[in-house]
Amino acid sequence: MTADVHTPLSTPMSDATPNEISPAVLLARQERGERDVLLDVREQNEWNLFRLPNAIHLPLARVSDAATEALARFPDDEIVVYCGRGARSAQAVELLRAQGFRATSLAGGIAAWIDAGGEVED
Repeated sequence: MTADVHTPLSTPMSDATPNEISPAVLLARQERGERDVLLDVREQNEWNLFRLPNAIHLPLARVSDAATEALARFPDDEIVVYCGRGARSAQAVELLRAQGFRATSLAGGIAAWIDAGGEVED
């Protein structure tokens, strides 16, 4: 009997990659009372429209030079980074991890968060 090399050994449980967290998982964590550090890497004009409650704002262009100062009070916490749709937050995660932070990108960005029923504030 031979093994079928085309059959995956495991099936992923979500659309998220290892560097991402799905909006559903983040919502579940919040419902359990878990506190995540939320980092918004969108531009100022996007931040001004709406954001996740209690998020910290640090535009992507400033992540490499200002992250240590902005996130100094969260040295061991998981940082959930988000942007509009996920591309900028994925870049920011790489920059943050290179600086020693534990960072994960919100899959699909704030758009997916809203689609999943996540709360935003003005």
